[in-house]
Amino acid sequence: MSSHGYEQGRLNLPFVGIATFAKKPYVADWDQIKADVAILGAPFDAGTQYRAGARFGPRSVREASTLFSFGHAGAYDHEDDATYLGADVSIIDMGDADIIHTDTVASHANIELGVRAALAANALPVVIGGDHSINIPCVNAFDDQGPIHIVQIDAHLDFVDIRHGVKNGHGNPLRRAAEKDYVTGQLQLGIRNVSSTAKSGYEAAREMGSDILSVRQVRALGAAAVVARLPKDARLYVTIDIDGFCPSIAPGTGTPSHGGFLYYDALEILQQMANTHEIVGIDLVEVAPDYDQSGITSILAAQVLMNFLGFIFHARAQK
Repeated sequence: MSSHGYEQGRLNLPFVGIATFAKKPYVADWDQIKADVAILGAPFDAGTQYRAGARFGPRSVREASTLFSFGHAGAYDHEDDATYLGADVSIIDMGDADIIHTDTVASHANIELGVRAALAANALPVVIGGDHSINIPCVNAFDDQGPIHIVQIDAHLDFVDIRHGVKNGHGNPLRRAAEKDYVTGQLQLGIRNVSSTAKSGYEAAREMGSDILSVRQVRALGAAAVVARLPKDARLYVTIDIDGFCPSIAPGTGTPSHGGFLYYDALEILQQMANTHEIVGIDLVEVAPDYDQSGITSILAAQVLMNFLGFIFHARAQK
C-alpha cells in the first residue's frame, strides 16, 4: 500500500478503526494476557432501580477513549512535568464479560471470571460498567489476593443490605464488600443529598469500618487530608460511580445527583492515592450514554481512567 505524505505508517486518527480502550490491543484469549493493565467491559445494568442504559457504558467509554490514543511515546503533562503511559506501560483490552439477560447470578459470575483472569496474569484489572452491582463480582474476585481497602467515589452510599429480597443490585455493593473478611474498611467520598440508603445503613456502614465524607466535607479537607485518612499501608481497590461527579459535567447516568465533584476535585484525590498507596483494582460504573447526547460523560470517564492509570504507573516507576 502506498504512503501519502512524508511519514510512514498509519496516522490512525481517533475516529478510525475498531474502538478498543485507547486503541490498545484486543486479547480474546484470557489465558494469554501479558500486560500491566487489563481492561474489561461489564455491560450489565439489570441491577438498576431507576433509569437503565449503563449496559452501553463500556462501548461508549471505549469510543470516547480513542480521543486519548494519540502519542505512542506517552502523554506529556506540562503541569506535572511528567510523561504518562509511555511505552513502558502495556495495556490490553479483554473485551466484555458475557452478559445473560435477566440472569444476575450468571452475568456476575462471568464478570468475576474476567477479573480473576486479569489478576492471574498479574495485570491491574480495570472494569468498565455497567451499573454499580458489577462491583460485587469484581470484589469477589479478590478473595485470594490478600487484604484490600475500598475507596468509593459516588453520590450514594450503596450500603443497602436486603430490599425485597434483592441483595446484589446497584444499591448493595459496598455492603456486600464490607462483609468480606479481606476488606479492611471503606472510604466513601462524595455521598450527598437524599440517598438510596436509610439512616440505619449509614450507621451500619460506620460500624463495619466505613469513613463517609460528602463533597463539601472533602473540599473543606483537601485531597491530601482526605487520603491521609486511609490506613498507611492499605492496598486500595477504587470504585468510581460517574454520578459522584456533578451532572453538570456528567449528565449521562441513571441517578444524577446535583452538587457532585468537579473534575479536579476527584482527580487530585486519585493522584494523591496513586502517590501514597498501591492501587490493586479499579472499576468505573453507571455511565449511561443515551442520557447525554454531547458525549461528555463518556469522555470524562475515559479521561479519568487514563489519567488515573498514568498516575499509578508513574508513581510505581518512582519507587
